[in-house]
Amino acid sequence: MTFLRPLFIATRLWFSLIAFVLLFVAAYAFPVLFPLVQLLFAAFMLLIAIDGWLLFRKNKVKKPVFFARRDVPDRLSNGDANPLTIYLENYYPFRVNVEIIDEIPFQFQRRDVLFRAGLNPRETRAIRYELRPTRRGEYSFGAVNTFVLSPIGLLKRRFQFEEGKMVAVYPSFLQMRQYELLAATNRLNEIGIKRIRRIGHSMEFEQVRPYSTGDDVRTVNWKATSRRSDSQGATLMINAYQDERSQPVYCLIDKGRVMQSPFDELTLLDYAINASLVLSNIAIQKQDRAGILTFSDHVGQLLPADNRTGHMLKILELLYRQKTKFQESDYESLYASVRRHIRQRSLLLLFTNFETVNAMHRQLPFLRRLAKDHLLLVIFFENTELRDLLDKPATDTEQIYLKTIGEKFAFEKKQIVKELAQYGIQSILTAPKNLTANTVNKYLELKARGMI
Repeated sequence: MTFLRPLFIATRLWFSLIAFVLLFVAAYAFPVLFPLVQLLFAAFMLLIAIDGWLLFRKNKVKKPVFFARRDVPDRLSNGDANPLTIYLENYYPFRVNVEIIDEIPFQFQRRDVLFRAGLNPRETRAIRYELRPTRRGEYSFGAVNTFVLSPIGLLKRRFQFEEGKMVAVYPSFLQMRQYELLAATNRLNEIGIKRIRRIGHSMEFEQVRPYSTGDDVRTVNWKATSRRSDSQGATLMINAYQDERSQPVYCLIDKGRVMQSPFDELTLLDYAINASLVLSNIAIQKQDRAGILTFSDHVGQLLPADNRTGHMLKILELLYRQKTKFQESDYESLYASVRRHIRQRSLLLLFTNFETVNAMHRQLPFLRRLAKDHLLLVIFFENTELRDLLDKPATDTEQIYLKTIGEKFAFEKKQIVKELAQYGIQSILTAPKNLTANTVNKYLELKARGMI
């Protein structure tokens, strides 16, 4: 049984058996063909035996005849395409054809992770593919199943590697690193971040450091450059300055019913969590302090604003562990918690969603109280599927009715923005896919205007 367990029959063998059945049927009608068919069948059985011997022969140097390994990161980024690699090594003395089936976690609901490759003796090959998770949590990978065929190709031998690997899916840290890298090189405009002219300039000296691409040439320190050039070659040195004030920036994340809607397989809650991670990292880079507060039918976790080393790791872990039952959100509890725990005037970025003006009016008293003590920025979502419906021409009465209702909902979204502005409340109405870029843009705008 141990020998038979990794043994599988190839498609070529099944077709060959069907051909022999037809030949034996023909030999029954024409008896003169029967001895020839018997001889061919005996040779065919001998080929099967040789194929089995080639696949299950032992290596003289006591090494495995075939090896495979899956290279998967210790954690995956939610909502992003994460690269994975399968490495194959052939130690057979002949060329083999390989079929690889990777047992990916059930959360992906995919049954098409099948690859084929041909490897020469002593050849190593890497197969790369991508997975895009849409939920946070733990994902369990199964085995890497490799089915090896010899040049005869009648039988397969299965090898299994990398059994039982658990990987955590965190909020979009790949997106966070992308924004961090582009911010460091002054290339945020490549992903939709606008260049905003800053009013005034802080002149609080921080350090002298080497020039990097994107730095202001007006801050070149020529004396330090000349000293550095004498001893270590020509290297431009600049004066680095820091902002005079470090302001608290809090992301208030609504985990209630309105954040359950899915867009491109991610819920609005996960879009908000990913944007909060990126914004917190940008705020810390801008010398501000970042904090997180979550709520639904009650107030969840509160992470006080800070910018010390290791604080981003705390934010990442807090956002990763967010769970919710998508109950009705309690804004009164939110206001009470903010009043109790956030004493200093701060920038509050409220990630929520309002579908109608009446829904916003129910929460407006609490929003006005928050805006009285802090700078409040309400971020809610445009229904992109509704926008697709409105962009299509109507061809019958039913579609005209649907477009009319859709126009009403779209108008109410714009009306919410206007009503919030009447009470001095900043707001962003954005499509889910543009949430991060629009939020960072607004934060940089408020900072450049000196509002925080």
